[in-house]
Amino acid sequence: MKLFIDTADVKEIREAAAMGLLDGVTTNPSLVAATGRDMRSVLQEICSIVDGPVSGEVLATTYKEILDEAHDLAAIAPNIVVKVPLIEDGLRAVKTLTGEGIKTNVTLCFSPIQAVLAAKAGATYISPFVGRLDDVGHEGMEVVAQIVEAYANYGYKTEVLVASVRSPLHVLETIRIGAHVATLPFKVIHQLVKHPLTDVGLARFLADAAKIPAAKKS
Repeated sequence: MKLFIDTADVKEIREAAAMGLLDGVTTNPSLVAATGRDMRSVLQEICSIVDGPVSGEVLATTYKEILDEAHDLAAIAPNIVVKVPLIEDGLRAVKTLTGEGIKTNVTLCFSPIQAVLAAKAGATYISPFVGRLDDVGHEGMEVVAQIVEAYANYGYKTEVLVASVRSPLHVLETIRIGAHVATLPFKVIHQLVKHPLTDVGLARFLADAAKIPAAKKS
């Protein structure tokens, strides 16, 4: 399974990359707005740090405008993936972009049927939002499982990118279900590393190590 970081904060991206965990980056307009910078400069800097896929999202909602923005984004760097909303004009744009060799990430997916439509349009990635589904009383990871099953049934090549991840439990379920990617906030990446038994064990080893006699000088 691939791990992406869901942020537009280049400091967080550099730190995650230094840990050797980072396979790619996803951004969205809210995350970019939080940086106080323009989208193009943010994406350019991220692409200079990360070799893997970097998702940049269009703001348009009509076919022609989506294509225009997508072409501008794709010109930033070879590893840009264009995020497109799961709407009718978005799916139409995805079909066109795929035909042009531009990779796409269809975002704001909340059902297996939507995911199948995106795969049929040729999406590179589909992004089901598990946390937001949980928020409204649905089992977000169950939807992911249904998408993975549907894609396996019909041999779709679209990769399932689990988004709106809120906790390590979402990551564990992603691994168990066999989805291709999970994109995580920086704080969840830190939580993955932590375990109380690791902390207790390390403290015990260090305490015992302090009792080891120093080597005698010859």
